[in-house]
Amino acid sequence: MDSGIQTPLPSRSELETWARELGFQALGITDTDLSSHAPHVRAYLSARFNGDMGYLTRNLAKRLNPQALVPGTIRVISARMNYLPPDTQPLEILSDSSKAYISRYALGRDYHKVLRRRLAKLAGRIDASFTGHDYRAFTDSAPVLEKALGHKAGLGWIGKHTLLLDREAGSWFFLGEIYTNAPLLTDPESSAEDECGKCSACINVCPTDAITSARVLDARKCISYLTIEHKGTIPIGLRARMGNRIFGCDDCQLFCPWNREAPHTEEPDFKPRHGLADADLLALFELTEDGFLALTEGSAMRRIGYEQWQRNLAVALGNGPSDPAVISALRRRRAVASEMVGEHIDWALLQLGP
Repeated sequence: MDSGIQTPLPSRSELETWARELGFQALGITDTDLSSHAPHVRAYLSARFNGDMGYLTRNLAKRLNPQALVPGTIRVISARMNYLPPDTQPLEILSDSSKAYISRYALGRDYHKVLRRRLAKLAGRIDASFTGHDYRAFTDSAPVLEKALGHKAGLGWIGKHTLLLDREAGSWFFLGEIYTNAPLLTDPESSAEDECGKCSACINVCPTDAITSARVLDARKCISYLTIEHKGTIPIGLRARMGNRIFGCDDCQLFCPWNREAPHTEEPDFKPRHGLADADLLALFELTEDGFLALTEGSAMRRIGYEQWQRNLAVALGNGPSDPAVISALRRRRAVASEMVGEHIDWALLQLGP
């Protein structure tokens, strides 16, 4: 990064005002030292809890050292944006086996695009005020240790479910970062290490026992991983425990006491689209590939592709009631399904009986 003529640092109140005007609820600033988080990350990867997510290993050096990702970086701005839409009745949807449960973060517009644009605008505002430095924005799109940086920037503590938690905001928020060589004043690291106390609600409620201990998540069992990151066959022993969750899982957040009073988002882009907050499983399963692409245009769900979509829905239908219409739809799709999807349809038909 190259520096030119420098202007005075923007005040903290200016930074917060600019961030709020762009839809962020909070921001913090930290240095680039992640050495205290490195042992946990290395132990996680050594245990192979990352499953098929090989990119976590390949980019480890850049993930643990922001300066390796963007040379010259000395500060990281971590920003938080709430995403939980109001009135989506997540517990009611989970209890209705004919409905499709989609993680609440994916009901609206793709958050990558929303946050990246806002972060770029925030970086532009800072650059206009404090010139002579460089600013680069990231939103879950590069090897960035987001939760650790958020913790160091004072935005919360890492809960037992491995998500960043804040007393007022809970955990229903996205994180985004701006890497810079500007010598901005840093915030104190969050000291709330034990705010979870003796609570183990997230560990106990996890449908697949993916949270093996406090702050340790075996992704290979996690429904979010299985429905999104995992491209192949879902282990038979986990299918019945997935219920009607077809894209992600929110159980560890839904039952976290810190989320009881968590604020809802006011961001229009995160409002549910296309009726996905309470969509019928069968209707989604019967979509053609063109229908799937139309439904998921501009959505984070587009990334899983039609084959994974069909796989996830077949498992969810197999966990539902034995409806003749469902059985008929599964049999029709079985005749044209890929080998991988067909294997899950066979399992679903077996679950539903004659």
